[in-house]
Amino acid sequence: MSNQTTLTQFLLLGFSDVWELQILHFVVFLVIYLAALMGNLLIITAIALNRHLQTPMYFFLMNLSILDLGSISITIPKSMANSLMNTRVISYIGCVTQVFLFLLFTATDFALLTIMAYDRYVAICQPLHYERVMNRRACVQMAASAWITGILYSALHTGNTFRLPFCQFDVINQFFCEIPQLLKITCSDSYLSEVGGIALGVFLASNCFVFIIVSYVQIFRTVLKIPSEHGRHKAFSTCMPHITVVALLLFTGIFAYFKPTSSSASGLDLVVGVLYSLVPPVMNPIIYSMRNKEIKAALKKLIVWRLFTKS
Repeated sequence: MSNQTTLTQFLLLGFSDVWELQILHFVVFLVIYLAALMGNLLIITAIALNRHLQTPMYFFLMNLSILDLGSISITIPKSMANSLMNTRVISYIGCVTQVFLFLLFTATDFALLTIMAYDRYVAICQPLHYERVMNRRACVQMAASAWITGILYSALHTGNTFRLPFCQFDVINQFFCEIPQLLKITCSDSYLSEVGGIALGVFLASNCFVFIIVSYVQIFRTVLKIPSEHGRHKAFSTCMPHITVVALLLFTGIFAYFKPTSSSASGLDLVVGVLYSLVPPVMNPIIYSMRNKEIKAALKKLIVWRLFTKS
């Protein structure tokens, strides 16, 4: 490592140095971003305008779509702009902002998915108490607690990372600023100083994961006792999208943060970055739209209404 210095910018890892491939990267990312934007905005609009979807489950789903929009909007636009302008630079403040917001949206996302598991548990295992337990005030408090938890964790982790001294080697081996790559260019024993933040993150994620697993064990036990095959299918259909989304976020995150690290730029770093930062925001609306009849009906009604008003 070089001597410690005060950095004003970082260099992100580009997908290619060839201008034509940079344009291709811009077009591909633009398509991905527009797909995520359209999918999540349709979910938010359908839930907001449909009276039949004013329930706790869809309230949390709308929050999830807002988080997906935020997480993809802080990574893709900067990468597209860099490709278009043939540059790799991101300012120090821009990097801090990316890290803080990405951690905020990801942590809040996982907390919200945990709350959604609890919502499904109460709805299926304790249906007589559902309206009392999951009332409007309780839902708002739960959603607010998820956001506050995300803000606090993100502030702690981001502050702990950027208080470390960085060296003159300012190249980040990723297309956006992320903590594992930033730790590689610090001039101190960064992993020891970060152990508190990492331990807290693992503790929170583990507790959320265990809670989700326990909730769905109880849910499946209850569902299997339902005598009607139609009733069992209906109960499973409301749970499967949530389980799929949790698995997608969890496994892509684990693959990103627990893969072997390398000090040199790697194509695998870029692939993993795309996998866990872009795939969930794009896939979540598709998963919920395909597996949920009420969402499909609301989206169809919304699209038909828009076409009718235009006509």
